[in-house]
Amino acid sequence: MPMSDDFKKRLLPALADIVAHFGTPFHIYDEAGIFDTGRRLKNAFSNIDGFMEYYAVKALPNPSILAIIQKMGFGFDCSSIPELVLSRQQGAFGEKIIFTSNNTTDEDFKVAFSDGGCILNLDDISLIPELTAIPDLICFRYNPGPRRSGNDIIGNPIEAKYGVSHDQIIEAYRQMTELGSTRFGLHTMLASNDLNYSYIVETTRMLLKLTEWLSGELNIRFEFINIGGGLGIPYRPEDPPLNLTRMSREISALFDAYQSANGYAPKLFMESGRYMTGPHGVLVTKAINRKDIYRKYIGVDACMSALMRPGMYGAYHHIDVLGKDPTTFPTEKVDVVGSLCENIDKFAVERELPKIETDDILIIHDTGAHGHAMGFNYNAKLRPQELLLRQNGSVELIRREETMADYFATLTFEKNILNK
Repeated sequence: MPMSDDFKKRLLPALADIVAHFGTPFHIYDEAGIFDTGRRLKNAFSNIDGFMEYYAVKALPNPSILAIIQKMGFGFDCSSIPELVLSRQQGAFGEKIIFTSNNTTDEDFKVAFSDGGCILNLDDISLIPELTAIPDLICFRYNPGPRRSGNDIIGNPIEAKYGVSHDQIIEAYRQMTELGSTRFGLHTMLASNDLNYSYIVETTRMLLKLTEWLSGELNIRFEFINIGGGLGIPYRPEDPPLNLTRMSREISALFDAYQSANGYAPKLFMESGRYMTGPHGVLVTKAINRKDIYRKYIGVDACMSALMRPGMYGAYHHIDVLGKDPTTFPTEKVDVVGSLCENIDKFAVERELPKIETDDILIIHDTGAHGHAMGFNYNAKLRPQELLLRQNGSVELIRREETMADYFATLTFEKNILNK
């Protein structure tokens, strides 16, 4: 959601000093807010034995953030070798990591099985013969196809590249039992940034029913279901937040019913990334130019390399101007833009904002997930620094800004020529 009042109280009085010390642009994250969201998530599902959040590392792959996540007792959801390495560097091993990859390579499997292994969540039945080892515990990512609808970010399941189809799912588990696996989980991920809690409840119901069917057909028991991520945050001030209380209450009732019918219930896992850290980060940037042509443009010292979502998805991110309250300060309609040679390099389009002057500080909300992490170097633009606002009020650099030396580093290599 747009910055919480508590985050504003912690950050805004110190922001001018932070800018003076570190310079702009930067993402800054709120340690206290992340801890608070983690506590609320734990409490919401405390009556389901074995509940576990596996933070989606892709959302904010910074060791200082992952250390906060681990302090809460959560695990990590990974989909690449570097994400596995980052998680293990935090001391997470074995079943504290879920590895869900897509078009997985032999090297991916080798690393996944090394250093204490992980929970392997296979995305494709055709990967079974490619396994470099047979895990005792195996999970499959289920794609229900036309049985469910998705949303704009992931797409409809029938069109998605992810997961094992309904027609393949029983054969996938049958093959793994024949190969020697004895422990089983079931995963799905159907939507992203969903504010409709009922959709998550129905996803849970779908997986629980599927485990009952698979258990009956194959005489196996499921240790957990993983409902994936997808818990949404309200990027616009007028959007209602996800009703976590009602969602957890209805999901808990489904688990109670499963327990009564089957004599046991699986554990509940989820992989929330955006929900955990998204509202607890902002991109701070400075106005450096004003251009009046067919529209009014405010040029800032950040660009899409720092935040792709508005250009990539047309996503809305709320913007404040430090020291200028839009309810009392004169406003005007402007586009807030970066310097990338792409016309979609815009943080806001025809947005009503307090009148902005050169050197004003803009605060772009909700960048604590899929912000810095989605950055790129097109146009030779360099990604900004990341800061952490600690609970004690100190501000710490947790990732330096990229330099030209970083950009040119991959152009230094040993000559390698194949002559025909």
